[in-house]
Amino acid sequence: MKLENERYIVTFVEKGGEIQSFTDKETGIQYMWQGDETYWSGKNPSLFPMVGNTYTNDYTIEGKSYAMKNHGLIRYATLTCRQDDGKQIVMELNSNEDTKKQYPFDFHYEIAYELKDNMLTVTYHIKNTGDKEMPFSFGLHPGFNCPLCEEERFEDYTMRFSNPEKMQQLVFDVEKKEPYKLENVELQEIPCDYETFDRYKTLIYKGTKSAYLTLEGKKGHGVKISIAGYPYVALWTAKKDAPFVCLEPWYGHADFSEVKEDFYHREGTMILSPQKTFTTAYTIEVF
Repeated sequence: MKLENERYIVTFVEKGGEIQSFTDKETGIQYMWQGDETYWSGKNPSLFPMVGNTYTNDYTIEGKSYAMKNHGLIRYATLTCRQDDGKQIVMELNSNEDTKKQYPFDFHYEIAYELKDNMLTVTYHIKNTGDKEMPFSFGLHPGFNCPLCEEERFEDYTMRFSNPEKMQQLVFDVEKKEPYKLENVELQEIPCDYETFDRYKTLIYKGTKSAYLTLEGKKGHGVKISIAGYPYVALWTAKKDAPFVCLEPWYGHADFSEVKEDFYHREGTMILSPQKTFTTAYTIEVF
């Protein structure tokens, strides 16, 4: 599956409904992280119906215990391509016996891709096809090569919000013994620095006002993603020397310590009424 124009070609796979590659045919630059078990075998998973996991890695619905792997169901599922006409690619997944063992709700999940010039638009539709309220969260986890060009280093890159930000950073205890803390921060740029990522493990920001987040290197190449409407933005790389960074808009987050709320009331959980559809989108621009 692919979308292509004179300058760019984007390929896709049904596993997770993911982007396989986003290539500039003129420069040869590959923007998407290709996955490498040395660092992180993932590429750009969609996170549904959970971002991260619960504190105990399981949860209870109507007295019965369920469990999902980290970040939910979709990244591990094989979707079905419903449309591939050169203009749009649409893939879908309907709840089934396997998903219900992990998440006891009926749903229809759909992801659509469109390429125009240097911008890929990614749109999600999630419908509650059952007859009871459906608790869920949602997030995005796209990984981008960093550096993009030869003779560049990870540290030559900067992550930049489109506006100066007065927001909160969610600082969590890696051992999950203490509740997370919200620290007020004012910034617009964040240098790509392995020490910073090692210190915080994941940079998570709440209350951003910017419409976009850009990753750019010293040679002027990079990516810009839209983040408007997402309550959280996370920045992550796997470990020192990992040649990629993930720019992640989220609606919710993992449990970073023990919580008393049930699965319906965890922070960042949304409730979708029967037969209603949740729609969200974001864009990836390359340069």
